[in-house]
Amino acid sequence: MKSLLAALAVTTALTVPGLALARPVTLTTTMANYGGAGAYLAIYVTDANGRYVGSLWMAGGHSRYYQHLSDWYRATGGDLAQINGITGASVGAGRTLEISFDLADSLFDAGYTLHIDAAAEDMRESPNDVSVPLTTQGAGQTVRGRRYVAGFRYSM
Repeated sequence: MKSLLAALAVTTALTVPGLALARPVTLTTTMANYGGAGAYLAIYVTDANGRYVGSLWMAGGHSRYYQHLSDWYRATGGDLAQINGITGASVGAGRTLEISFDLADSLFDAGYTLHIDAAAEDMRESPNDVSVPLTTQGAGQTVRGRRYVAGFRYSM
């Protein structure tokens, strides 16, 4: 139940910024030229204790592949309600995904971490391909991913 309430708090801050102090944030994920099909990405947040707080975006439209986003899938139990209304197409090799929304101010400089799990068809999974603390100082800094993500940054 706590996870559900936390996820609701995150998604509420995304969809109804008037209810919480929020700031506009742009997430930019540039994929490596890994030579395969479009990658599925789960972008989500954990708290200072590593507990799942909520999902921000899911790239990839076929739910049967979500189990390959293994850290996200384990954290959510594969609950599709976690991504209802926040999905888009998979992201091809060498392409860039840029998404913008309002994110609660309370998530910055408070021990929260943004994660990206990645998977591509007929290739290895990459749980936690990116893991970056949400800090105001970290805004604009590019972070390298472990396998499929060449670079990730968030800007405010």
